[in-house]
Amino acid sequence: MIFAVRTIVGREEVVLESLYNRAIKNNIPVKALIHPQEIKGYVFVEGDIESVRELIKGVVNVRGLITTPVNIDELKKFLKPKESKIEVSLGDIIEVVSGPFKDTRGKVTRIDSIKREITIEPLEVSIPIPITIPIEFVKIVEKKK
Repeated sequence: MIFAVRTIVGREEVVLESLYNRAIKNNIPVKALIHPQEIKGYVFVEGDIESVRELIKGVVNVRGLITTPVNIDELKKFLKPKESKIEVSLGDIIEVVSGPFKDTRGKVTRIDSIKREITIEPLEVSIPIPITIPIEFVKIVEKKK
């Protein structure tokens, strides 16, 4: 069965890593741990209820366990990789169209197609610090030649 574990929003990845390490170290029989990026404040653990309780006991940033099992059909849509509608290549010049870096232009230095994120180096700054943003937040200004 799959159970939802409540976490502090923004700390899901830390909790996921802590749970994974704890399961390995203490040989706790859980089958899977996931955190869909679209669901804030929750990670999902597959295993029996007692194993999940043992796993989360004392873990920092865990706020509780929802003891009603989650149906796998509710999570299936989050398990499939999403298709990217925008074709970005390394070296392309893009403009950020949404989020805190809106109107920033930058050069694409890395593409993570699984997480659907790109890393850019801003062009109009004296010290270019890499910024990682969702691919949906950008538009292509100039393709690499």
